[in-house]
Amino acid sequence: MKKLLFLSIFLPVLFTFAACSDSNDDIENGDVTVSTPEITATTATSVTVSSSVTGSTNQVIKKGFCYSVNTQNPTIKDNVVDADENFSATISGLMGNTSYYIRAYVYGNSRYTYSDALTATTESLGIDEQLKNYVAPTYPDYYVDIAGWNQRNEWNLANVHDPTVVLAEDGYYYMYQTDASYGNAHTAGGHFHGRRSKDLVNWEYLGGVMPSLPDWVIPKLNEIRKEMGLNEVSPETADFGYWAPCVRKVRNGLYRMYYSIVCPGYLDGATSWGERAFIGLLENSNPANNNGWEDKGYVITNASDKGLDFHIRPDDWANCYYKWNAIDPSYLIDNDGKHYLIYGSWHSGIAALEVDAETGKPLNTLPAPWGTGEDIAAYGSLIATRQMGNRWQASEGPEIVYNAATGYYYLFVAYDALDVPYNTRVCRSRNIYGPYLGIDGTNLTQSGGEMLPVVTHPYKFNGSYGWVGISHCAVFDDGNGNWYYASQGRFPGNAEGNTYSNALMMGHVRSIRWDSQGWPVVMPERYGAVPQVPITEDELVGDWEHIDLSYSYNQQKESSVMTLTADHKITAGTWKDATWSYDAQNQVLTANGVELYLQRETDWEATPRRHTIVYAGYGSNNKTYWGKKSK
Repeated sequence: MKKLLFLSIFLPVLFTFAACSDSNDDIENGDVTVSTPEITATTATSVTVSSSVTGSTNQVIKKGFCYSVNTQNPTIKDNVVDADENFSATISGLMGNTSYYIRAYVYGNSRYTYSDALTATTESLGIDEQLKNYVAPTYPDYYVDIAGWNQRNEWNLANVHDPTVVLAEDGYYYMYQTDASYGNAHTAGGHFHGRRSKDLVNWEYLGGVMPSLPDWVIPKLNEIRKEMGLNEVSPETADFGYWAPCVRKVRNGLYRMYYSIVCPGYLDGATSWGERAFIGLLENSNPANNNGWEDKGYVITNASDKGLDFHIRPDDWANCYYKWNAIDPSYLIDNDGKHYLIYGSWHSGIAALEVDAETGKPLNTLPAPWGTGEDIAAYGSLIATRQMGNRWQASEGPEIVYNAATGYYYLFVAYDALDVPYNTRVCRSRNIYGPYLGIDGTNLTQSGGEMLPVVTHPYKFNGSYGWVGISHCAVFDDGNGNWYYASQGRFPGNAEGNTYSNALMMGHVRSIRWDSQGWPVVMPERYGAVPQVPITEDELVGDWEHIDLSYSYNQQKESSVMTLTADHKITAGTWKDATWSYDAQNQVLTANGVELYLQRETDWEATPRRHTIVYAGYGSNNKTYWGKKSK
């Protein structure tokens, strides 16, 4: 199957180890003690702290403070500032009205000793002052030098693929993902790796939530094989795929994570169709306990309407054995309290079925996963397909959300191969089971077809390699009307002269705005917590980088210059000689008749990074447009 091609990518990574430890072990078995820092001054962008050290101070050769927004016990692998001879320092460049965890440390005799943590909150700034003092994220996108397992505390959003995100009761956003990383570094740490963030910018790596293949998988596989008249198998646990989890908060004290396990091999030799996949379920009362995920076992598997005729040629893609593919789950709790599992990729399309609210398992008993179409009806109903009747249609990774403000269910789907062409589409419906319509009116449920609009697509702004492979998204909100889109992004091939650069997978988080017709528009630049100071009309005058993001298979869409003049004319670019206007209240720029939704975001291509203004919108021709203001 398609994703197996991705999992075979491997790049040897040379790991280096520091000569000293950053552990909490004390110098000379406890001969040095470091006091908890004390605050001596606070502003909106800085905190001044002091500490003291007692014991064998003659061994101390370095003193300082480490701090983090997310990590409650930061180390030198987080942010660090050196202390002066009085063991005090000012930590500057901070965000206003933000809490930071701070620890003092000393170094000597090849060891670090840390104090207990202090929580310090910076003062509030007016929003204009916040923008003036904005500090952009500095972590690297080209993360080869920190890709290894021993550097995982530095990853932030490096080594992310197929993310799923949930906002938990403790105020953290928790992210989990497919088992994938540059150089396969993740294999040292279990499966479905997690991280968390308070601000969606700085992420603390937590580790795998599943230590090994669940005990139920191989017995369930052989149970089904026996019922099909096939021999038992004993595949190596390392050969299974761990793909595309979906996490949701069910209620306070209960979180569910659906996950995919892809079994290796064939049903009955190389002349038969490939082996099946499973969707399983984990539950946790508190995701802060990364080891607290309890496996609840089997949920569903691939279903076939072709009976036991599994010797359909394995290269007969459009007529493959399975109707539904049990990968890529998405989970929705409806307003009426009903729970639904949305799943399926590449085969007949995307399926929906109701699950029991108490157990998370299918509401109705599942029959054998083969038979006629009527026999397997309990496995789900088709809600979207790219081409009716084609079982190899290059669409996957469904993500479903409901937006109460518009009254629609939105189904986001990934299109095409994940290395370069990956792009995201969206359709919507008033009913969970459809029909789902595209922006052009195409009925994706009953007729199938190309889903529009394009939401993300390979692209490139000036001065950068740009991004490809941007899809298989998570869509979530903060409870205050702010919506976000998370996915991976990949470098194109041979970036920095690196043959394997397309295997670099950076986690991306972007803001979503909703246009006047209730369609989601995803911002072109990644979220960087830029203060949303109202955008004035005079800021729009000047040069923009404009991208026509219309679908073009396997191609990065590149930007061109578009110039807006103070007399409301467009004097350069594909829309030259057209006019523009601005709705400041709604922050909508109308250029050449196209409504473009504005937002302040980070300019990730700038050196150094800084804030800028970006836009996204859909034209009357159903094209998608992205742009950013040039400085």
